[in-house]
Amino acid sequence: MTAVISSNTAIWTLTWIRQHSLQFSGVIVHLLLRTLFGIFWLAAGVHKIQTDWLTTDVLERMFYVRLTEMPPDSFAVFYLQVFAIPLYKLIAWIIVCGELYAAIGLLLGLTTRPAAAVSFFILFNLAIGGYYDASLLPFFILNIIFLWWPSGQWLGFDRVFSRKYPHIRWFR
Repeated sequence: MTAVISSNTAIWTLTWIRQHSLQFSGVIVHLLLRTLFGIFWLAAGVHKIQTDWLTTDVLERMFYVRLTEMPPDSFAVFYLQVFAIPLYKLIAWIIVCGELYAAIGLLLGLTTRPAAAVSFFILFNLAIGGYYDASLLPFFILNIIFLWWPSGQWLGFDRVFSRKYPHIRWFR
């Protein structure tokens, strides 16, 4: 898809849609998934704000509960004890701001790939912190897809800003 659909391709023309109907269907599915994933991150970020993650020790208590659920010799326990618990306030801010940034980026098609990278970073840290299960796998796959294809160029502000600022990588 990347060879045919570049930032210069006008995918919203009737001619292109007729000539590339299968690819256009893929673009629509991709944009739908990007929107749903953006809504997911928005809901997650707003929920954390509403439950006072930024001003209380909610995250620290969650980490301590997670410590009791894992084998003591696991990497996740080490990660939580050495990194996550001592820095829980900073991590709470990073998570909330990262989720909101990922949501805005994915929903608006604004710095779409960096937003997907932040989303991937949050998911990766959840996984190494002992919160990994098979349900995270589709989220990792979605992030890889959003990193691979320039969907902000198809529908979003990335297209506008990449034309205005062609040397800035954030909008590609």
